Formats: sequence, structure tokens, C-alpha cells
Amino acid sequence: MTDNSSTGSSKNAPSSGTQGAQKDPLHGVSLETIVRELEQRFGWDGLAQRIDINCFKKDPSVKSSLKFLRKTPWARSKVETLYVRTCSAQKGKKQYADKSAKKPARKSSPSQTSKGESNSDPWAAHRE
Repeated sequence: MTDNSSTGSSKNAPSSGTQGAQKDPLHGVSLETIVRELEQRFGWDGLAQRIDINCFKKDPSVKSSLKFLRKTPWARSKVETLYVRTCSAQKGKKQYADKSAKKPARKSSPSQTSKGESNSDPWAAHRE
């Protein structure tokens, strides 16, 4: 069970403010998703090297890791921090790359304007 806020709002209650949700990189991401993505990215050995907990070292599985992390706040915090620093940062870079890839190429401006003036000042047309 996750702690949604200090006000004691229920799990299904609508959020009173959307600003907190927008700034929280873990908003809407389940612990299972976090563990699966970290395991895909680093593997169990890589996770065990980065976070020294037995659920990643001895007979690791998603199910056993979730069971341990749900009962152990300090370990869950370390896993969430690793996720935020790696996976969510990568998603942000990918989204930025996707947006820039969709932009059409800028047309090169002619060296002369329609009035025959030199186009050395790109803001000249806006000043008229």
C-alpha cells in the first residue's frame, strides 16, 4: 500500500492538486514497473552491485523483490532513487529527441529581403 499524502486521502480519491503529480517522476509508476525496468536495464547482478540488498543477490525474482521492497521502506527508497536517476531520465531524453525529430527542417533565409536590403539583421522585418 502506498502513502498518497499526509492528509490521509484514499487511494481512489482524486488528487487535490495536479502540480505535485506533474513534478513527481514516480507518479503513476508502479513498484513492479520500476523493478522490471531496472532489471531489464541492469540485470540482477547489476542491481545487486548498485543496491546492496539480498533480494537482488540470492535467487532474485520480481515477485520476491516486490515482497521485500513493500515491507522495507529504506530499500524501496534506494530502488526508486535509482529508477529516477536512470530510467525516467532516459525517458525524458527520448521524449525530447522524439519532439526534435518531428520538427521540420528550418528553411534557409535568402541573403536578400524582398526590398533588396541585406539580411544581416534577422529582426529588421519585425521592427518595421
